Amino acid sequence: MRADRLRRLADARLYLCTPRRAEFGPFLDAVIGPAGRGGVDLVQLREKNLEWADEVRGLREIAAAGAGRDTLVSANDRADLAAFTGVDILHVGQDDVPPAFARRLVGPDVLIGQSTHSPEQFLAALADPDVDYVCVGPVHATPTKQGRPPVGFGLPRLAARHAPPFLSGAKPWFVTGGVGPDTIDDILDTGARRVVVVRALTAAEDPAASAAALARRLRSG
Repeated sequence: MRADRLRRLADARLYLCTPRRAEFGPFLDAVIGPAGRGGVDLVQLREKNLEWADEVRGLREIAAAGAGRDTLVSANDRADLAAFTGVDILHVGQDDVPPAFARRLVGPDVLIGQSTHSPEQFLAALADPDVDYVCVGPVHATPTKQGRPPVGFGLPRLAARHAPPFLSGAKPWFVTGGVGPDTIDDILDTGARRVVVVRALTAAEDPAASAAALARRLRSG
């Protein structure tokens, strides 16, 4: 199971963080697409202050939408939810449960991702055997990370030097923060090839078209 999840992670480029929303199932079907090629490769449920049962339901909705499509499903912060629901990934921040302790809770098969906001944090996550992928950012100020100053493009450039994307053995990393159609080219210029999006899809008039366009740009970049 772990080996299959790592294989899918290695090929992933477009990572969606989303709250639950009206018509959640149709939205997920639109952005994931047939056979996992509508655009999104990985979906994280991220909504603060959800009741435990509501978060379980949301994660199960994502898993149902991605079934048979190679889509990875991520819980945010909560190792107990990751263990209970059997999702593919637990994502943690710098102030959440440490990856080594999270590993003890979720076991060997669940992948663990970690957010980083400085060179020191990125290099520590890169060297951490319990961290399977890293997020770097936010490169731009974003309302989804209130109070978090943007890191600019220096951090993804450093990440590209230390972990060249798709190099055999290199740990995957994703750029976060204000990623969308108008910023994707500048982000790709840093050497990044994987990104996390929120509003670019959750606020899009046509989420399916937006996901497909971003996925094409990432795979051609």
